[in-house]
Amino acid sequence: MAASTSVVPAAVTAPVVPVLSTNGDFSDLREIKKQLLLIAGLTRERGLLHSSKWSAELAFSLPALPLAELQPPPPVTEEDAQDMDAYTLAKAYFDVKEYDRAAHFLHGCNSKKAYFLYMYSRYLSGEKKKDDETVDSLGPLEKGQVKNEALRELRVELSKKHQARELDGFGLYLYGVVLRKLDLVKEAIDVFVEATHVLPLHWGAWLELCNLITDKEMLKFLSLPDTWMKEFFLAHIYTELQLIEEALQKYQNLIDVGFSKSSYIVSQIAVAYHNIRDIDKALSIFNELRKQDPYRIENMDTFSNLLYVRSMKSELSYLAHNLCEIDKYRVETCCVIGNYYSLRSQHEKAALYFQRALKLNPRYLGAWTLMGHEYMEMKNTSAAIQAYRHAIEVNKRDYRAWYGLGQTYEILKMPFYCLYYYRRAHQLRPNDSRMLVALGECYEKLNQLVEAKKCYWRAYAVGDVEKMALVKLAKLHEQLTESEQAAQCYIKYIQDIYSCGEIVEHLEESTAFRYLAQYYFKCKLWDEASTCAQKCCAFNDTREEGKALLRQILQLRNQGETPSTEMPAPFFLPASLSANNTPTRRVSPLNLSSVTP
Repeated sequence: MAASTSVVPAAVTAPVVPVLSTNGDFSDLREIKKQLLLIAGLTRERGLLHSSKWSAELAFSLPALPLAELQPPPPVTEEDAQDMDAYTLAKAYFDVKEYDRAAHFLHGCNSKKAYFLYMYSRYLSGEKKKDDETVDSLGPLEKGQVKNEALRELRVELSKKHQARELDGFGLYLYGVVLRKLDLVKEAIDVFVEATHVLPLHWGAWLELCNLITDKEMLKFLSLPDTWMKEFFLAHIYTELQLIEEALQKYQNLIDVGFSKSSYIVSQIAVAYHNIRDIDKALSIFNELRKQDPYRIENMDTFSNLLYVRSMKSELSYLAHNLCEIDKYRVETCCVIGNYYSLRSQHEKAALYFQRALKLNPRYLGAWTLMGHEYMEMKNTSAAIQAYRHAIEVNKRDYRAWYGLGQTYEILKMPFYCLYYYRRAHQLRPNDSRMLVALGECYEKLNQLVEAKKCYWRAYAVGDVEKMALVKLAKLHEQLTESEQAAQCYIKYIQDIYSCGEIVEHLEESTAFRYLAQYYFKCKLWDEASTCAQKCCAFNDTREEGKALLRQILQLRNQGETPSTEMPAPFFLPASLSANNTPTRRVSPLNLSSVTP
């Protein structure tokens, strides 16, 4: 995407932060700690609380500084001194969310700090009014055309300042946010890149940039500053782009250089393992994180997703009650409670809590996706479609929403639609077998059998989570009267499920044994046919067929019918195969870290 190549103008105003070396070298952790403490204070002064919290948490994970090395506060300029009274009063109003009042008293201030708070107050006032109007008049699923009315005015004013090179790093950040809200993505990317050059310590600018990057190619064209903050950005964007192996390597490098106590990094690693369905590893890390930081609420909705997948009702109940005691009006808390009710099959209550989460934050991605799942459970497909579409509006990289839309249109028997959505999900998760199997089923319904076969084989090759790809491929070969290929698929399927140690009932074993018994019978391979027919007797749905086939084999043997010496397909049964040892299925978490596309 050549349009996103960003060049920083040479005449940009110097940053408000005192000159500090922010190169990519992690050798001087004391210097990095000084920078983090400094930026935590500067962002706090400007009401950028999430960036301030991120910097403070990261600083806390590093060793304490001696008194002699503590950084002095930034010097106060003449403009700062003139605006001090107005700024102090306005900041007090800002902190209690009286944004219009804060902006009123800051009007006409000249210092960069006061000007930023003035513009930011106006922006947040517009956002608050928009959210209130959305919730009150439309409801969480209505599309509506509610806009932040202040955005266009802010863009005009900030654009003039930008052209005059009068915006510092924080001003550039706010200008980028306004452009993003107006869907001017290319311009927003350029401004955020400029903001990272002017003020590389501000995490908020990096995070906003991260939300606009859609693929790795786009990332390559960005002209980013060579700073240690870039390593945190790359780790985060790799996680978002589902490049989990690269993300985990980055986070491991950050731990190795001295950030091993950072709860942020630990939580990001847990999220990365969640994204590749390595459920055991992710659960283990989240449990450790809870011990280290028991009152943490961030990412606990992701933790609850893992507990939900494992049907750990008591643990999920404990988590929901615990978060309620900490803060019942947090978005993550509402999502955890929603997951708890969903696990108990109380889908109406679950949807209610996801709606509550969206009233607290209408742009919270997880709540939209989870609400779509609940509407699917309640067979309310139109509401599910709306919820998934909202999730995609918030983040086009959310493969779960694309996949959910595909499932919804599949229920509505609209295969061309669901093919489009499954393709989008597959593009985001090329090594996820569930997307490939869904694509294969779609192609099958559209009678594009060659494409379906490719999808099923690819799903098996990348590590089939649900152990269904080979069975579906075998049935497709059956349908095309390709008996040898079908037999080979069933044989491989049997070998795979026998090699697993975890005992889980598998629905397709009997199908595989029945086909192989008939296949070997036609090939006059009596021993193999007899073995498979005996296994058929272990299943209710194939018991009678197995007994009938055994009788036929016995009859032919008694008649002196000679078995064939040719074996069209190799057949190796594990030594553990016996009448009392039924093959088992392992539902293992998907681990793509060792798989190359």
